[in-house]
Amino acid sequence: MSPRIESGPVDPADHQQDMGSAAAAQSLNMQIPAIVPAQTALVVMHYQTDILGLFPSVAPALLANTRKLCDAARAKSVSVYFANIHFSPGYPEVSPLNKNGQGIKQLGLFIDDEIAPELGQQATEPLIIAHRASVFFGTDLQARLSARGIDTLLMVGIASTGVVLSSVAYASDADFRLFTVKDCCYDPDQVVHDHLFSTAFDSRTTVLSLADALSLLA
Repeated sequence: MSPRIESGPVDPADHQQDMGSAAAAQSLNMQIPAIVPAQTALVVMHYQTDILGLFPSVAPALLANTRKLCDAARAKSVSVYFANIHFSPGYPEVSPLNKNGQGIKQLGLFIDDEIAPELGQQATEPLIIAHRASVFFGTDLQARLSARGIDTLLMVGIASTGVVLSSVAYASDADFRLFTVKDCCYDPDQVVHDHLFSTAFDSRTTVLSLADALSLLA
C-alpha cells in the first residue's frame, strides 16, 4: 500500500479567498443571461483597414481579441455580421450640414479600404455598408436581423465614442437584447471609453470582458 501523504494545515485566509473567488465567478455567470445561438448575431463594426491604420499601436491586440470572438461565435453557430463606413469618390454621401461627415471627408479615407483580413470573414457573413456613424442608419441591417428572427446582439467596434455609441443607442431603442465586449472595442480617449462602459453602455447592454464572452459562446 502506498504511504499516505499528509497535507499541510490549511490557511483559513487562503481557504476564504478561494471560496470568495469561486462565489464571485458563480455570481458573474448567474448575471450573464444565456443566449440562443439561432437568435443571436455578433456585429463587428468598423474593423476596417483604414481605421485600424489610424491606431497601429493597439491594432494587433484588438484584431487578435476580435478574431477569437469571431471564431467562438462561428463555432457556436452565432451569425457574424460586419459593418463598414464607406463613401464613394468625392464623398457625395456627405452632407455639408453634417459636422462629423465633414471631418471624415477631410481625412480622405473610407473609399477603397476593406474588412481587416485578420478576422477571416466567411463567404456567408454579410458586410453592411453605412454612410453614417450608426450601422443601422440608412442600412438594411435591422431588416436582415429581423427576417432571421435575431433579437440578441453582441456588439464590438472602433471607436467607442463613434460607431459603438451610435449603434448601441439605436439597437437599444429597437428593443434588441445587447451585449458589448469591452476588450474588442477601442477609443483613443481612454477616459471617455471607460466612462461609456460604466454608464451609457452599462445601462443599455450587458458589458462583457473577452473572457466572459468566450465563456458565453463556449
